[in-house]
Amino acid sequence: MVITIDISMKIIMTLLIILLIVFAAVALMVIFGEKFGKPMTNEQQAKYTKIIPILVFILLIGSLIKMLL
Repeated sequence: MVITIDISMKIIMTLLIILLIVFAAVALMVIFGEKFGKPMTNEQQAKYTKIIPILVFILLIGSLIKMLL
């Protein structure tokens, strides 16, 4: 019983550390993105609007094929 509680506490602490690292990384990305990011032009937005749905469709088909094989 003591061993099980000890192992589960180690797992919880490991997960909390991973969660803290992920939160810190996302916070840094937001801070640096706001500081050094530049706004997109209308032409860039139009280009990405055309490309992104095609890429999402290809990724969905690829993951479906991978799951079926």
